[in-house]
Amino acid sequence: MASATIRLSDEESQLIKSYAAQERRSVSDVIRLAILDKIEDEYDLELYRQAKEEFEKNPVTYTLDEIKEMHGLK
Repeated sequence: MASATIRLSDEESQLIKSYAAQERRSVSDVIRLAILDKIEDEYDLELYRQAKEEFEKNPVTYTLDEIKEMHGLK
């Protein structure tokens, strides 16, 4: 397992410690989850941008019933 060091001001450190205590998590968990959430959000945003660009090139939509029929779900 890897570890990392981050530099925080006293105020930032206290804020994170207080939040961790409130959430009943360790500081390490709070920081790790925050970073992973940020990465996931950025990934989701990129997927959205790609899907939007694709739709703008070919703006075809289907109803739910059409999708079900296309995939043999009716």
